[in-house]
Amino acid sequence: MLIYQTYQRVIIMLKPFEHQAVTTAHILKNDRCFITSDPGTGKTRSVLDAIKDRGSRTLVLAPLSILEASWGDDIEKFTPELTYAVAYAKNRDKAFASNARIVLTNHDAAKWLVKNIHVLAGFDTLVIDEFTAFKNKDSQRSKAALKLSKLFTYRIAMSGTPNSNTILDVWHPMLLVDEGERLGHRFYSFRQSVCTSKFNGFANEWVDKDDAELLVAAALSDVNIRYELEECLTMPPQTVSSKFVTLPPKIMKQYHQLSEDSVLYTGTATINAVHAGAKVKKLLQLCTGAIYDEQGDVQSVHPERYELVMQLVAERKHSLVAFNWKHEKLHLTALAEKQGIKFATIDGDTPAHKRKEIVDRMQAGHLQVVFCHPQSAGHGLTMTKATAVIWASPTYNAEHYQQFNRRIYRAGQTLRTEVIQIAARNTWEPEVYEKLQSKLSRMENLLQILNKLKTAA
Repeated sequence: MLIYQTYQRVIIMLKPFEHQAVTTAHILKNDRCFITSDPGTGKTRSVLDAIKDRGSRTLVLAPLSILEASWGDDIEKFTPELTYAVAYAKNRDKAFASNARIVLTNHDAAKWLVKNIHVLAGFDTLVIDEFTAFKNKDSQRSKAALKLSKLFTYRIAMSGTPNSNTILDVWHPMLLVDEGERLGHRFYSFRQSVCTSKFNGFANEWVDKDDAELLVAAALSDVNIRYELEECLTMPPQTVSSKFVTLPPKIMKQYHQLSEDSVLYTGTATINAVHAGAKVKKLLQLCTGAIYDEQGDVQSVHPERYELVMQLVAERKHSLVAFNWKHEKLHLTALAEKQGIKFATIDGDTPAHKRKEIVDRMQAGHLQVVFCHPQSAGHGLTMTKATAVIWASPTYNAEHYQQFNRRIYRAGQTLRTEVIQIAARNTWEPEVYEKLQSKLSRMENLLQILNKLKTAA
């Protein structure tokens, strides 16, 4: 099996869009760069053109799923003169020992690199793709990335969803870029300046102040560059709608029992929710047709919502379906096989080469639906042949929600698109979708302010 290769291919070059050229110029002008342009605007192309012009040797930290499927493909398409190597866990030494101009590796490799700093001799540029992976200052990979970042002359951090949960998400990624010059060296001081403590019904949480986005945007204005998808391209409209299912009376009774007592007896197992977070998780699982016991076994409950999902799939030529639990995937794929629908699945078990194959099949029109876990398929994949994203159940994560929806709403899409949210009436599910929209609204506030500051400059 081939585990290492340095790639180089000669192809016809495509001229960058104006916004991509401006972004490239921004990178070349600044040693420190924060790129927050929308998903689908072609941030990778801009970075590659800058690397080509600067003549530097570059380390790229990116999600594992897009090392080849996104970065590798874009290098071959736009900057074929740049050689690259993909450093997986089994071949890191060979990849870094190569003469490749760019070495692509996953976020968690930062921990290995800290212990093997010698392999970075000759590198002067660090690119962190989807920098929200390092928003938790206390994680091992974030601590490792902070040590690594100080070794590089040029630093670029990029994400289209910089603060999908709270303004606090921005602090540590920015620390990797400028070592605290703009948002401060102390996290708790930063938190005190942009957030207030508030009781949410379960526990105290830090909530963004009204002027938090303005303060942060002003601090980042000199290093940040952002373009909205709609100002770069003429995009067809996208609609968001909800479809509701009614849980059977027996299931609603179990739902209320679990909600009130934090315990549920299914007949074969006892389900305990030991704290508020666990209770919400179990309630949402129950809505989706199954619930997991303490041993991780699935206690099957009801399959009705999956019939609705597959009805929506059958009514459309090409769709993406987001699932969050293993039992959802099993129900959906079983129904697709039964109905003779051509499908594929992308989740954490799908290897990189298989992901690319699935994307190519969808783009060629050979698949009617791709069932995806949003965390595994939310970055770097373009599936604009699909015109609908169907959420079989809600995700907690606003970044996953936004990024996955953008798999179809991006450059190359020429048709009207839709996002369909499946929710059970009189449960937590509709509220989860509302909370997602609230988080995204806060993120959009920051991004709009950043965009205004760019225009003013």
